[in-house]
Amino acid sequence: MSLPALGFVILLSGAPIDGEVASADAPFTFSVPANVEASAPILPTQIALAEPVASAAPEAAPPDDHDEIVVRARTHAPPGDPIQELNLATFQVTQAVDDAVVRPAAMAYSRIVPDPIRDGVRNVLNNLTEPVVFVNFILQHKIGKAAETLGRFVVNTTIGVAGIFDFAKRKPFKLPHRKNGFAYTMGFYGVKPGAFLFLPLVGPTTVRDLIGVVLDRALVPFAFGKPFNKPAYAIPATVFSQLDQRDQFDEEIQARHMDSRGAYAATREDYLHDRQAAIDELRGKKPAKAPEPIPAPLAQPRP
Repeated sequence: MSLPALGFVILLSGAPIDGEVASADAPFTFSVPANVEASAPILPTQIALAEPVASAAPEAAPPDDHDEIVVRARTHAPPGDPIQELNLATFQVTQAVDDAVVRPAAMAYSRIVPDPIRDGVRNVLNNLTEPVVFVNFILQHKIGKAAETLGRFVVNTTIGVAGIFDFAKRKPFKLPHRKNGFAYTMGFYGVKPGAFLFLPLVGPTTVRDLIGVVLDRALVPFAFGKPFNKPAYAIPATVFSQLDQRDQFDEEIQARHMDSRGAYAATREDYLHDRQAAIDELRGKKPAKAPEPIPAPLAQPRP
């Protein structure tokens, strides 16, 4: 075969002379010996096949510091707190108001008002909750505790001068004050707490507990009428009750601000645990272990 004929065949096959031939497996090259004349026939043995030539990898582009892809994962609300973002916003506003107004007022109330007067106000307010406690112990079939609650109410209302003095807890009565309400009764009968809520003026609660609080506060005004159904009683009673509770639980609230879980998460978890523990006790179950607060070394308590 002459050189032109060979070239024609190679052209038809798509392979360049003295070039690379790409195949599906690996490219290879061939060359024609330089001492072979153009007019002379070329023998197959005179075509030298070279080793496969590796394809040159494309040169990597230099990294661009300005081209960054930032992926942010959106956190999901934990079970039981579907409106966490709204609750957290309300919590932060409430904390700001507490720092600016409520806590200073509670501390001033504690400093200015003598202990006997504060104790007397607390006793009166506790005594007014005894009918609610009594009714709910009846609904929960706790007849013994209901009888003790009724005894407390009678003793403190009469001997204790409308509840100013808590004689019922002293000898010979030794009748302790217990907390109870319609939220506990609903939980006792298996009503789930529903979504966690953090509300202004109410604080941490759930749908079930909020309904229970409304029923608790409506019972005494409904049962006894004046003056308990008048704003002149309800507003001062609420203000003194909130100031007294804020003063009593100040250390606990301060501790939550040093909890590594975060003030909001610690408030939610502690509230839900305490409520469920009380309901478990009413149902004769062993309460679950309380979540242990983890101190954050770098956190600082509020002034």
